[in-house]
Amino acid sequence: MQYKPKRTRAIALPNSEFRARATEYLDFLAAWVKKPRQTASVVPSSRYLARLMVARIEPTDGGRVLELGGGTGVFTRAILGTGLPPDRLEVVEINPGFARGLRRHFPAVSVLEVPAQIVSTATEGEPGDYQAVVSGLPLLAMDRGTHADILSESFRMLRPGGRLVQFTYSMRPPVNRDVLDALGLEVERAGQTVRNFPPATVFHFFRKGE
Repeated sequence: MQYKPKRTRAIALPNSEFRARATEYLDFLAAWVKKPRQTASVVPSSRYLARLMVARIEPTDGGRVLELGGGTGVFTRAILGTGLPPDRLEVVEINPGFARGLRRHFPAVSVLEVPAQIVSTATEGEPGDYQAVVSGLPLLAMDRGTHADILSESFRMLRPGGRLVQFTYSMRPPVNRDVLDALGLEVERAGQTVRNFPPATVFHFFRKGE
């Protein structure tokens, strides 16, 4: 009996999409090599994680969205995929290479090259205009003082009921309870995906009583 090897089907991506994804991975790897604490991972976040991150965005309620740490645009693409108009989204990215890429791929989106701790000095919207802050920042690589500054600035921009959405590679929230208590904030686990490298957990931060 002659053995016939099984055939496997390869899913071919359009050349333009393949090149875009390859470029994203190479750019992310280069950024990680240069500043591993700032980038935190050697690969971009997956689309499965991106879906969890944007699940609560309401594209038609008029609220703006602020993204912290845009990277190669995985979350940016997912945010726009909800139907949110591009002029209602602002992306913070301090890596000049990533910022250039974001402007190239999302020309209608405002890209801000400012630290997240002082983002209110550069946003187009006013405090209270934002329904959500979507954060891809590597909080586990930052100290408590930086956590407090970033959360304070985020909630300065968020309207009542607004949430900061943050992912982490740990099963526990990336911000200590004492920081949350000092800011009057609560946190809840919103989901987890193993279809990401590394596996990731999503947390929602919100004001106590909301």
